[in-house]
Amino acid sequence: MEALLDLLRDTATSPWVYLVIFGLTAVDAFFPAVPGEAAVITAAVFAADGAHPNLVAVIATAALGALIGDHISYAIGRGGGANRLARFPDGSRRRASSEWARRAVDRRGGLILTTSRYLPGGRTAVTLTMGAVRYPRRSFLLYDGIATTTWALYCGLLGYFGGLAFERHPIKGILAGIGLSVIVTLGIEGVRWLRRRAHRRAAARY
Repeated sequence: MEALLDLLRDTATSPWVYLVIFGLTAVDAFFPAVPGEAAVITAAVFAADGAHPNLVAVIATAALGALIGDHISYAIGRGGGANRLARFPDGSRRRASSEWARRAVDRRGGLILTTSRYLPGGRTAVTLTMGAVRYPRRSFLLYDGIATTTWALYCGLLGYFGGLAFERHPIKGILAGIGLSVIVTLGIEGVRWLRRRAHRRAAARY
């Protein structure tokens, strides 16, 4: 445990930590298996213990990395997904699903993009879909900027206050921050599931 703590502290207090955070949060946007969120929380925990790393720099780097990664995911969807959607035959189930996704994004694109940023797999699916249905780039940049900034602030503050609460036990602070992040993610998923269930029940009545 001590060896792991020393490794985490050495990494978090190194000048290279910002490059690591940028890379992980960027790749995490289109490859959810990468622990971008955990990296931000971990760095923020150690930011509470001293001057390095700087919390503001951690949050800013995470937001920038996430923004770049989301735009890569959007570009992937726009390049490959749009062509596949156009080839779906009229009247097919896939065509109907793609049209439904397009209408949903047109109506509530900003809200969907902002909330999905807190769901590791959800944010990738949404950004790919937005690219595939050719959601306007300017609107995507605006809402994604809001989404990535609030997400980075949320992760940074989770880690920072976790570090303050467990000043003598940084590992517990990291686990607490990640645990709260998982709880929030499950809570958002639970609300979405309840809303979908309510919509299905309402539709079944008519």
